[in-house]
Amino acid sequence: MIKEPCAQSAIGHLLVHENTYTLGIQFCSHPPTQFIVQLGMSSTDSKVLGVVVLVRHGDRQGFYQSPNTYTPSNTVITPLGNQQEFQLGQKLRSIYLNEQSPSFISGINTTLVDNSQIHVRADAGGEGVVILNSAQSLVQGLFPANQDYKVALTNGSIITGPLGGYQYVAIESVEPTNDVSLEGWTSCGTFNDATQAFYNSTAFKQKASENDAFLKSLPPFLDGRPVTMENMWNIYDFMNVQSIHNPKFKALLPSGFLDKARDLANFHEYGVFSDPNPAGIRNIAAHTILPSILAGFKSITDDKDPIKFVYEAISYKPFLSLFNLTGAAQANPALAEIVDYTGALVFEVRQPSSGGAPVLRFNFKNGEGDADFKTYNIFNTTGSDTDIPLAQFVDYMAPLVINSTAAWCSVCSNNQDRGCAALHLAATSNSNRSKPRISPVGAGFLGAGLTLAVALAILGALFFMGLLAVGRSKKRHSKAGSEDGSVEKI
Repeated sequence: MIKEPCAQSAIGHLLVHENTYTLGIQFCSHPPTQFIVQLGMSSTDSKVLGVVVLVRHGDRQGFYQSPNTYTPSNTVITPLGNQQEFQLGQKLRSIYLNEQSPSFISGINTTLVDNSQIHVRADAGGEGVVILNSAQSLVQGLFPANQDYKVALTNGSIITGPLGGYQYVAIESVEPTNDVSLEGWTSCGTFNDATQAFYNSTAFKQKASENDAFLKSLPPFLDGRPVTMENMWNIYDFMNVQSIHNPKFKALLPSGFLDKARDLANFHEYGVFSDPNPAGIRNIAAHTILPSILAGFKSITDDKDPIKFVYEAISYKPFLSLFNLTGAAQANPALAEIVDYTGALVFEVRQPSSGGAPVLRFNFKNGEGDADFKTYNIFNTTGSDTDIPLAQFVDYMAPLVINSTAAWCSVCSNNQDRGCAALHLAATSNSNRSKPRISPVGAGFLGAGLTLAVALAILGALFFMGLLAVGRSKKRHSKAGSEDGSVEKI
């Protein structure tokens, strides 16, 4: 059951209690009555003000990520992946940029792209440029080439854009070294600790034991890859990629093996990227992407802001955490699984025709396996009352966000990577500057005192060794025959 934050505290304070890693937020055992009652709102008659769309990348070649830290390797998208994304773009266009559609976005330009109305962000870290390339393909379907993309010159010539009026949609490349929002889990020591704790859990060990015979049967099909339950995601991904692109592999793989591997990978990934405590560190993939989602809602509902379509191209991890946080996975076990290629989640921001505050609708399409989007109940709603007040969603999620690099560094106990080193150095410098300083006059007195103390110490040592006498000594004859024959001992 989704729990309500009982009390908010500063994001970034990390509590560790019985292997539960939190962001310093405690949760009640049940949602408040007001929360449940207000969520039951009919949405039969409303218009779409705008959407926030999250999409997984398309088909790609082989890929590996560390099972302990989820450090990714590079790979490349395939022509199939480009086509999948392009077709999804066309699907989204038919729903939201089609004036005949009941879900048409009011006021959006449907012919030539207006980059002030659309905001696109793409993860440019894990999996190389696959996600960025996927975004490029999707926006081609969303805003296809148009002969009206042209310009008239003073000499009377009319120049149409290349490729029949190809439209260039601005895409923000989100580099993980500079921005943690779309890959909050990498280089996060606290997340790594939680992953290891999951691997050491009774449930994980029991699952491994129950499937020991199956795992032992896999080596002939894995080309030397480690066959452990901890490595299950990489095992499944290799088998899946080979099943799509290698006919010989697909012919040799026993029936049911790929499905079994996927089931185990689903258990593995949902366990790693979901936490029973909404503020738990295993939900970090949602915690870091939530600020941009909430910012999208704010823009869409602001009459002075032209943004109407927010699109974030991502990997599968944030989906798992978001499905967990919203309760969608608990109510629909099929959502507690790895999202397929081009899986798409759409948050529709709607305005009831009867007036009042905007509401939110939660639609999901799991890649090519689903012909259409399906609306899901979230936050304990049931039946046909699928829309929830937008304000309730925002109020619930706001305490969970990690909305700055500094907060992320604190939560992840990192003072070296992804901008944390500079922040740590700045914090250390500020700490040193905050220490009491001595004035120039005080420094002068201190220096003089130290000099005097050193001089006295040296004189004391000379006197002790007999090399220095106080007063004059008795005269003695000098072999050199000096005038008075006296020599002062020095």
